[in-house]
Amino acid sequence: MIAATTHEKSTSSQPPLLRVRNLVAGYPKQANIFGGTKIVPAIHDLTFDIHRGETLAFVGESGSGKSTTGRAVLRLLPVASGSIEFEGQDIAQWGRRTPLDYRKQVQAVFQDPSASLNPRHLIAHSIELPLRRHGVSSAKERRRKIDWAIDMVGLQRDHLNRFPNELSGGQQQRVAIARALVLDPKLVVCDEAVSALDLSTQGQIINLLADLQDETGMSYLFIAHDLGLVRHIADRVGVMNQGHLVELGETESLFKNPQDEYTKRLLDATPASTPIGRDARRAARVAERERTRAELVSKA
Repeated sequence: MIAATTHEKSTSSQPPLLRVRNLVAGYPKQANIFGGTKIVPAIHDLTFDIHRGETLAFVGESGSGKSTTGRAVLRLLPVASGSIEFEGQDIAQWGRRTPLDYRKQVQAVFQDPSASLNPRHLIAHSIELPLRRHGVSSAKERRRKIDWAIDMVGLQRDHLNRFPNELSGGQQQRVAIARALVLDPKLVVCDEAVSALDLSTQGQIINLLADLQDETGMSYLFIAHDLGLVRHIADRVGVMNQGHLVELGETESLFKNPQDEYTKRLLDATPASTPIGRDARRAARVAERERTRAELVSKA
């Protein structure tokens, strides 16, 4: 289980790190032959907060809008209306240009780390690039930060001298986390960050993210479809359906007492860790195999 945090999570009485109000966002589409574009909304009237040191998770079926929400926060999609305030500044009003400082403070970890790592670059170079981009001119300081980040994610220093294809999927995801961590962000958007990994590696990465949050006090927007993982890491959970946020609440409260019918159906569809009747069905199958074997022996 997740250890007790060393950083106090912000309470609702303190200003949130991220404040989203009535957000409508989506994907640009050509509106006419003269090159005009319009936004086809994928999320509608979305309102939520993320506090400092908190993990807010969004869950829902494919196409529910949870990844679109993360992309809007990352400024990878245009906003049609509403506001996204980060530390009091409405980033939805910035136009096409995104201040470099925002890129530094809001990082992302995506589903497929191999797609975001250049196969021709050593791991050390991939982690160093953001530091160069954000003005860390001292080679000694860059190396110090790289070593710190690689230690934090539980990799060895010799991994820095390898190429991505020389690492396992879990190791590549640790590199992606180290690359985000090296800039000391305040918010990390984890978009299906563990869904492509095997179960044991998923657990390792989830525990790593929790430990890093304890160590640094950063916040997560955690986007996933696996409710078991969400229950393990999230402080609060938002349930999305067809671009709408249908329920938002404390994790255990939402899992034990869901209010929205869609949330109830989503939870009912989640496989139980110990399904009712499993042991009896298993015993029946074993008994049937033994009976069949005995019949075959008697006929031989």
